[in-house]
Amino acid sequence: MAGLTESRALPKDLTHVLDILNCKNLDPTAVVLEPLPPFANGDVEVGVMKKMKTTENGEREIVLGRNIHSSCLDITEPEDNDELTGDKEAYMASVLARYRQSLLERTKYHLGYPYNLDFDYGALNQLQHFSINNLGDPFIESNYGVHSRQFEVGVLDWFARLWEIEKDEYWGYITNCGTEGNLHGILVGREVFPDGILYASKESHYSLFKAARMYRMDCIKIETLLSGEVDCADFKAKLLKNKDKPAIVNVNIGTTVKGAVDDLDLVIQTLEECGFPHNRFYIHCDGALFGLMLPFVKKAPQVTFKKPIGSVSVSGHKFVGCPMPCGVQITRMEHINTLSSNVEYLASRDATIMGSRNGHAPIFLWYTLNRKGYRGFQKEVQKCLRNAHYLKDRLREVGISAMLNELSSTVVFERPLDEEFIRRWQLACQGNIAHVVVMPNITIDKLESFLDELVEKRSTWFKDGTNKPPCVASDIGQENCVCPMHK
Repeated sequence: MAGLTESRALPKDLTHVLDILNCKNLDPTAVVLEPLPPFANGDVEVGVMKKMKTTENGEREIVLGRNIHSSCLDITEPEDNDELTGDKEAYMASVLARYRQSLLERTKYHLGYPYNLDFDYGALNQLQHFSINNLGDPFIESNYGVHSRQFEVGVLDWFARLWEIEKDEYWGYITNCGTEGNLHGILVGREVFPDGILYASKESHYSLFKAARMYRMDCIKIETLLSGEVDCADFKAKLLKNKDKPAIVNVNIGTTVKGAVDDLDLVIQTLEECGFPHNRFYIHCDGALFGLMLPFVKKAPQVTFKKPIGSVSVSGHKFVGCPMPCGVQITRMEHINTLSSNVEYLASRDATIMGSRNGHAPIFLWYTLNRKGYRGFQKEVQKCLRNAHYLKDRLREVGISAMLNELSSTVVFERPLDEEFIRRWQLACQGNIAHVVVMPNITIDKLESFLDELVEKRSTWFKDGTNKPPCVASDIGQENCVCPMHK
């Protein structure tokens, strides 16, 4: 190792790592912290291949641009003497150690996106040495033997009980993400009703409209109430104009921005009042986050297959806290035969969208469901709702417009003026509003730190009267707006 620092020039920040390597042990925690990526000047946001511009009417617009990176970790060919010098291994160890520290730092300021970061899967490290792939149908074993179908089916049965459908009446699978669950649910609806029209509220997740484009479906957007919930009066009017076509309806169990829960019973009632019998409509419930929270909220309307719905999907990396993107999709067995086909080289059938599926994800989900159970999730839901109400009340106390839907842990408030502050706390924004999604890992202390910093920043944004807090009455209602006009 004596020649380690002499073979070729390395970045200065590797000096400390190489000193460590000259000893026997590499201590990743000894590597300097990775600083936050620099914030770009002007309206350009680098590293994500886009830039922001403001239109004449004040709206923010994302403009696709050239492939611009603020940083890039190049892949280089190993040199002939790398095995002797260990330079390459030292470089990669440094990169990974600094990246880990960067993740630790960014996790401290994670508020705007619905990911539960409170998990410990150390017991599953022993399985990372295996390439686990759940090819094809979860209920039909294929020729590929390194799979986790037994875990997958156990997870699916758990969700089937949650949503009240018998084992022999459902079909489902662990998806690669929440969007895939929506794509599959809408695809099943389209296969059941090839000439059907997709109805989705304008505050539905963008994946619903992606599905409509992919499947070349007619899609009608439904207006929403201020809460973000679907406006069933508008839904009724649009249904009556298209009574000759079956209805494929997306029902949101928690909208993306406001966390609003559509009234499933009212949606079904509206369909029936418009003359649509149960064999003329298909309902997909997008429960990405709240689909797993709602069953544990007292007196909340329930999503259940005892009602005339066709499918439900949730994300596994959100409330459950799986460390890799995944989801659960459940539909009725009677619908799936139109999608399923034989795959001879697998010796199985397949009705999924993706062929190969992450075989590790079902194990992570199975592990968490076993550890927490229904009671564990109920406690976490209560904690999230309690902390969400705390945040909403504290925002109002310090004079910030804020809204919280009754069945939600998503706190909506006026958009901060400082884009760097938004980026630091990783807030999700739309127009003049932003939101914090209170998840199990969000503590009161973290909320207080956020509030303290926000209050301090606002004192500089509005100190000379040039800038004023925005009016968000049109977004969250006059009763929730405390701008100068509505105080």
